[in-house]
Amino acid sequence: MIIKPRIRGFVCITSHPHGCLENVRQQAESAAKLILEGGKTPKRVLVLGASTGYGLSSRISAAFGCNAETLGVSFEREPKEEKLGSAGHYNISAFQKLAREKGLTAIDINGDAFSDDCKAEVVKKAHEMGGQFDLVIYSLASPRRTDPTDGHTYRACLKPVGMIYKNKTLDTDRKEVKEITIDPANDDEISQTEKVMGGEDWELWTNLLIQEGLLAEGCVNLAYSYVGPEVTWPIYRNGTIGRAKAHLEKVGHSLHAAMKAACGGSAYVSVNKAVVTQASSAIPVVPLYISMLFKVMRELGTHEGCIEQTNRLFKDRLYGENASLDLDDVGRIRLDDWEMAPEVQQKVMELWPQVNSGNLLGLTNFAEYQDEFLRLFGFGLSGVDYELDVDPQNPF
Repeated sequence: MIIKPRIRGFVCITSHPHGCLENVRQQAESAAKLILEGGKTPKRVLVLGASTGYGLSSRISAAFGCNAETLGVSFEREPKEEKLGSAGHYNISAFQKLAREKGLTAIDINGDAFSDDCKAEVVKKAHEMGGQFDLVIYSLASPRRTDPTDGHTYRACLKPVGMIYKNKTLDTDRKEVKEITIDPANDDEISQTEKVMGGEDWELWTNLLIQEGLLAEGCVNLAYSYVGPEVTWPIYRNGTIGRAKAHLEKVGHSLHAAMKAACGGSAYVSVNKAVVTQASSAIPVVPLYISMLFKVMRELGTHEGCIEQTNRLFKDRLYGENASLDLDDVGRIRLDDWEMAPEVQQKVMELWPQVNSGNLLGLTNFAEYQDEFLRLFGFGLSGVDYELDVDPQNPF
């Protein structure tokens, strides 16, 4: 079939396998420039949420930057007959192909990482690989979670807490800047969002890995988070998601102590930069902010995508010769330091009141935002023939 992008809201419902392969290949080439080798680098890495965004890039940095064996967990739609698989599925297939070509061990499990069955499968596969992990990355993003202890499905929401939120937002389909009003969350919505996006599942995974003896001496256990600028705080950091992230960070402190006791290891929350992902595209205000941020950081020469962020994480914070965690005052790794630099935020805030639908393309990098969004699904990459007939089940 000939595959073209079909967008509905903040999701592209088609994906291009060859474009996904090229996207992963470009990231692998970037990671290969790390040349991180030796005793400090991870030899075996578990990535929970390995198919897109920061999880995928972390796995690429580990494999192609450190020659690590990797086990990836994700929940993606596989192709059936003439129906396309998800972009995440093709990202995983692309990663597998490139890892095989380099002679790297790469195991994947497609399943609900929140479930006991998936956790049991990971334990089984980990023992078959040879056991202990030097690095665990927790990068799950889901709108819902079924708690294995009570069987109840909880759903996250994007709402402010304790106030009605009004601000500019961007209708990415219509390229229209408009006002948005969001009513505050009730207590149940706050609680459910915390159940989905908080630290409960990260804690379950960590305790299981400790119990099974699957954490190597000095293992690093990372969960990803985001803080963002004040303009997004009402809907993000001070909203329902922020409550969940605060819970994640609280859990991180207890897991740090547990890791230290179990294997001399550590657990941290890494606060990363705003980038275009399927998750961030769904958050009101954030696409508009990212479009401005890209313009400012491009002009200053400090722009980073997911792979640049994870490469910097590995080189400057975890494994490089002069690596330093450089924790903030509450014990978090701050990879968003370039984003949150006063010069960057001042320029973004100067743009914020000026931007409207008429000058959107001139005052922001919304065109780049759109390009990055399409890249998530394998579209718009140079060197890919998008007129080529593709077999969705056996594309490579």
